[in-house]
Amino acid sequence: MDKVYNNKLVEERIYKTWEDKGYFRTQERFGNKKLYSIILPLPNANAPLHFGHAMFVIEDILARFHRMQGFKTLWLPGADHAGFETQFVYEKKLQSEGKSRFDFDRKTLYQNIWDFVQGNRPIMEGQLRRLGFSLDWEKSKFPLDPDIIKIIYQTFKNLYDDGLVYRAKRLVNYCTFDGTSFSDLEVLYEEKNSKLYFIKYPLTDGGEVTVATTRPETMFGDTAVAVNPKDARYKDLVGKKVKLPLTDKKIEIIADESVDMEFGTGAVKVTPAHDPNDYELGQKHSLEQVTVIGFDGKMTEAAGEFKNLFGKQARVKVVEKLSELGFLEKEQEYVHQVPVCYKCKNPIEPLLMEQWFVKMKPLAQDAIKAVKEGVIKIHPKSFEKVYLQFLENIRDWNISRQIVWGIQIPAWQNTKTGEWIVTEGSAPEGEDWKQDDDVFDTWFSSGQWPYATLKTTNALEFYPTSVMETGYDILRWWVARMVMLGIYIQQKQGVEELKKQIPFQNIVLHGMVTDPLGKKMSKSKGNVVNPMEIVDQYGADVIRFALVYGTALGNDQALSYPKLEAMRKFSNKLWNMARFIEMSKSLAGEKREEKRHDKDKEWEEKVSGLAKEVTRHIEAYQFNYAAERLYEFIWHEFADKYIEDVKTRITSDSFRVLNELFKTQLKLLHPFMPFITEEIEDKLWGKEDLIVSQWPQV
Repeated sequence: MDKVYNNKLVEERIYKTWEDKGYFRTQERFGNKKLYSIILPLPNANAPLHFGHAMFVIEDILARFHRMQGFKTLWLPGADHAGFETQFVYEKKLQSEGKSRFDFDRKTLYQNIWDFVQGNRPIMEGQLRRLGFSLDWEKSKFPLDPDIIKIIYQTFKNLYDDGLVYRAKRLVNYCTFDGTSFSDLEVLYEEKNSKLYFIKYPLTDGGEVTVATTRPETMFGDTAVAVNPKDARYKDLVGKKVKLPLTDKKIEIIADESVDMEFGTGAVKVTPAHDPNDYELGQKHSLEQVTVIGFDGKMTEAAGEFKNLFGKQARVKVVEKLSELGFLEKEQEYVHQVPVCYKCKNPIEPLLMEQWFVKMKPLAQDAIKAVKEGVIKIHPKSFEKVYLQFLENIRDWNISRQIVWGIQIPAWQNTKTGEWIVTEGSAPEGEDWKQDDDVFDTWFSSGQWPYATLKTTNALEFYPTSVMETGYDILRWWVARMVMLGIYIQQKQGVEELKKQIPFQNIVLHGMVTDPLGKKMSKSKGNVVNPMEIVDQYGADVIRFALVYGTALGNDQALSYPKLEAMRKFSNKLWNMARFIEMSKSLAGEKREEKRHDKDKEWEEKVSGLAKEVTRHIEAYQFNYAAERLYEFIWHEFADKYIEDVKTRITSDSFRVLNELFKTQLKLLHPFMPFITEEIEDKLWGKEDLIVSQWPQV
């Protein structure tokens, strides 16, 4: 054995051997007929991996552990087309080339993005290989594969036929910069320093009512002023009318208990076409909806002299005019939460728009039941509350996106009658039909991922899968939606038992990996760490072990270089232990002992106990405890005590025990550090590949 372990000479060679020998394929071993399956959370195919993707090590630990126990194990890979995010990335690339999406027709732009993604996908998959992830690459799927699209279309049609999908003109979250709508979950809220403007609305019969607003530019869309019915200040004004400043329009003062008497003056302007709360108020009181900001972010004809100005520009001009005419009572500094696009960080504009919506409350019922009754278990259990709160307060889901990159919605509108038809992908007969230009929200297609991938790879025997392991940050975005859609799809297949309808039996959630200062990694902040640079520096095993050591499931962790250094020292210690065993072979062969030493028996029991502990911790998803116990036992007990003792009394019998106990520990460590353990096995014994060896009996 070389004096020093060099991961760069080992990892690529070993991974290729595993792959060439088909070890990642699903197959039974050791007579175990049980099934075990995990579906990889889809990495975006638009860019290389970020360091958070290295947390897939948890899934690899589970897959390797169950293979070694003989389970017929499937770990199914894939890449996400990541609709809006990919188009956003590609448009930034176009901008750097002095181009824009408007330079191409739809078909050409789609093909260009397809080529861009397919060019990046092998890079991303190569990075997964470098980290040692034992995925069944032959079953890899992509959401835009024709057989996947067919299933997505079928589900959409079924939902539509069952009255769970509908088209309506409703207020949606719209980014005028990126030109698309979003669901509620994709809207971020940032604290902004702003102003609160106090504006006088003259009563038609004399006097005035002062309203407070942060958005005076939307006042041209006001269709009422609202007060709380319990507010004594305005009790006699309910039902009266005010004149909308800067216009000749008259609007009514209405009463509603939703009005906060403590905000501003207790009287608020109601703009149903531009505020979610005002929209609900407008629906309740049958108020007119007047759009004053368009999808281009500019003021519409309804804004009169301010038309064609962008919202921020209009605000300045409107405030100047209000002040000039004596309608502006005062301004005051105000700090509030402003909705912004989660990618470009520009303000989200609530706009009225016709979209396809999914009725979520009926779908949520069984998803709630599955967790409450323990059919699906969430680890850590504390995240059950997040899951249930989301589903118990869920709102209808806007699944239309105004982009090119994605699965185009299979809905056609008659150009003469305006009628809509939903199909399973085929166009209606006749020339008067035009397909909806919108594509599905990415989460709608990926929400069907477990069933769609297993169906299209002839692996439905693995449904429901054993585990869905992912970051806690997408529990609501993706995991909860998979549960809802998975149950619905199985119900449409005639499956009656809830435990067979669910897409997975366990939800396992890891935390985020932040930069060394504890800040979220972000390209805009310039603190993104390339996992491949760390692999080059430390090796895949060190990264893998460092990510699970010392961090409980569900907790965030900062990228710790001291911990990486500690794990590198541990791998060196492991290598040196193996070198000692190799060098002791000849010496041990010269000495024979008929009676087994008492200390050998004692350490056999200790290693057996270690195997039980590690097995128990992995099965309980306590990967940190398993890693910590392996580290402490192998280094500070086995190496520091047993090996030092054996050195003083080496015989053929004690050497055999040493060999056996060390190999058992390598097996226990293999799911965490697969490369170095495999290399040691090959150098010392070379009898079997550790990846397909049998897990120690407990």
